Amino acid sequence: MNQKKTSPADNRQTSSHHRHEPRNEQDNKGQEGLTHPQAEEVPEPRSHEMNGVDHQWATSKLQEHESADSNHAHMDHEVSSMDHSHMDHEMSGMDHSHMDHEMSGMDHSHMDHEMSGMDHSMHMGNFKQKFWLSLVLAIPIVILSPMMGIELPFQFTFPGSDWVVLILGTILFFYGGQPFLSGAKMELKQKSPAMMTLIAMGITVSYFYSLYAFIANHFLAVPHVMDFFWELATLIVIMLLGHWIEMNAVSNAGNALQKLAELLPKEVIRKNADGSEEQIPLEEVTNKTQLIVRSGDKIPTDGTILEGETTIDESAVTGESRRVPKTIGSTVIGGSVNGNGSITMEVTGTGEDSYLAKVMEMVRKAQADKSRLEALSDKVAKWLFYIALVAGVLAFAVWLFVADLPTALDRMVTVFVIACPHALGLAIPLVVARSTSIAAKNGLLLKNRNALETAHHVDYLILDKTGTLTEGTFTVTGIEATGSLSASEVLAYLAGLEKTANHPIAEGILAQAEKENIIAKKANDVQTRTGIGLEGVIDGQKWLIVNQKGLEQLTIQYQGKSLENYQEQGNTISYLVHDGKVEGIVALGDKVKPEASQFIQKVKDLGITPVMATGDNQEAAQAVADYLGIEDFHAAMLPDDKERLVSDYVKEGKRVVMVGDGINDAPSLARATIGIAIGAGTDVAIDSADVVLTNSEPQDILHFLTLAKKTRRKMIQNLWWGAGYNIFAIPLAAGVLAPIGIILNPAVGAVLMSMSTIIVAINAMTLSIEKSGD
Repeated sequence: MNQKKTSPADNRQTSSHHRHEPRNEQDNKGQEGLTHPQAEEVPEPRSHEMNGVDHQWATSKLQEHESADSNHAHMDHEVSSMDHSHMDHEMSGMDHSHMDHEMSGMDHSHMDHEMSGMDHSMHMGNFKQKFWLSLVLAIPIVILSPMMGIELPFQFTFPGSDWVVLILGTILFFYGGQPFLSGAKMELKQKSPAMMTLIAMGITVSYFYSLYAFIANHFLAVPHVMDFFWELATLIVIMLLGHWIEMNAVSNAGNALQKLAELLPKEVIRKNADGSEEQIPLEEVTNKTQLIVRSGDKIPTDGTILEGETTIDESAVTGESRRVPKTIGSTVIGGSVNGNGSITMEVTGTGEDSYLAKVMEMVRKAQADKSRLEALSDKVAKWLFYIALVAGVLAFAVWLFVADLPTALDRMVTVFVIACPHALGLAIPLVVARSTSIAAKNGLLLKNRNALETAHHVDYLILDKTGTLTEGTFTVTGIEATGSLSASEVLAYLAGLEKTANHPIAEGILAQAEKENIIAKKANDVQTRTGIGLEGVIDGQKWLIVNQKGLEQLTIQYQGKSLENYQEQGNTISYLVHDGKVEGIVALGDKVKPEASQFIQKVKDLGITPVMATGDNQEAAQAVADYLGIEDFHAAMLPDDKERLVSDYVKEGKRVVMVGDGINDAPSLARATIGIAIGAGTDVAIDSADVVLTNSEPQDILHFLTLAKKTRRKMIQNLWWGAGYNIFAIPLAAGVLAPIGIILNPAVGAVLMSMSTIIVAINAMTLSIEKSGD
């Protein structure tokens, strides 16, 4: 059930599979109940269900994923319908000799679709190479072979030139046409003919009919038969160029699964039974192994702390914005980063039960499912293929009945060749190339062409909190002097008292003092006051840092003007107290981005429902949601919770844009209709997304939506110019008006195709959008 602006107490009484209760009762406390982290531990993520992951398991999963995605004999067809942003570049150097064996034990039901999750760079290189070599082969053919019977001014022939055309055309068909033939085979295997099938039909008919024409003209006693070598050459070259342009325009990205595996260290320090330490590879770690994790190191697996205290940065993994204090008995998550303390931990699990392993599996499945989305051009190509096939077969049958075999073949071939106009191969790629260029100037990096096609209507915009709507770091958001001290002096006293502490508030205060070059006061006899904060002696006088509960216990009243504003934004407030008076306050929290409030309002004005889904605690989530005016929000969400939320909306037929920056956002970014990653976020999130905000500004999402609408409009216009004339050309080529003496001459069809190609190119270049800030 989506949450409205309710109190934390009300929230405790609601539940559904969408909404997730706070991790513990502390999360339900209002702002006044915030306590100093020294006394009350910040709520921990629910990591007891998530065990460690090791490199051996991760590597095997990656190899399994890549082997399923690496059957290059059938893969080139994906360039028109697949998400090119995730093809694995490193697979270009793989040993394919063992691939069939490795794939034999896999689930082949998803294999074809999973290929769309691979990095396109290797295929971009293939298409670039194929284009240039095919162009070299095509140039002599274009010079020596007529265009559908028309002798062009620059063309000439010589004795034996037709043999040259035949040899070059044969090489070009099998070399340059290979990606389209393989692609058509895969599309037909999936029972979903699309662009590749249409292209394959055009080049196959052109080649084999031209081969028949060559044999007939040289060895059979029949009237001269027109060949289509010119159409074969230009069609292959233009289609290769179109795919190369599109793939070059759509940005390259790494492999999200590989980035997840890289979160873990390759070697760890094991503590043996005799107390000695030993450095071992991560894959040798098993359950119950004791590991030592020093300050600044990555947590290698999920586990439980046996010795030591520390704070751990889990923001990249769970979305929690502040560092989480950990003591003996606390659970830790593999992939998070240890703070200042050194700890000894016991491994609670490795392999497929681990947190990162589950995230990896969710990302893999989401990418595979998402690749099933059909591109707009493929929908047009599918119908065009069926129409041309039916029209060609009918034309052949009718003309065979009323005329002869050569005439029937000529009519059928003309229909098939005309049905695959050259402009259709450039209609979408030219628009994509133009839109990606415009996007880059507006802080957008487009990685998936389909994002431009599906963003014309969006129902829900799901936003992560930490790093998306907020700055993503737990820092000092404000310091105010309320007594006789200046703000700088307040910071000096705070830093002096917190200098020896090891918790998020202390780290934030000390970082702020260092940033402002403030020298901390020397504090003595610093002691923790359970539940309220700490106290110490500075210059012979007692000073305290307390929370709201501490003020109440000390019977001190304080109602500063800015206090409410800090609390509305979800800040933790600490008070500097001396001689029974508040001398200053410090607010710490994950600061809401200045432009976030205006952005949310504009989203609502577009008729899109904003939803906040965060791994942060209930208290912080509600504060930010209320401050920004977001009525629907979900707190304390793990990666599978976010992915399930997005999936439920998608299953309802809703178009969902997910915006996030953390590892915990990766599965939902991959699952959403459109995933948008914050450029300053983790590599895993960026690799899982369709669009990246390079400036990390949520406002750029609005520019993406505007650009997407204009881009889709241009795509539709180009598809009409590229294929729409077939509404008239195919029936005429088939001879429906032959009874009244009107039959489309192949030469006229060639002229029409050339004109549509020029129009498509000009139309694509007219795409524009106002500069950022319109």
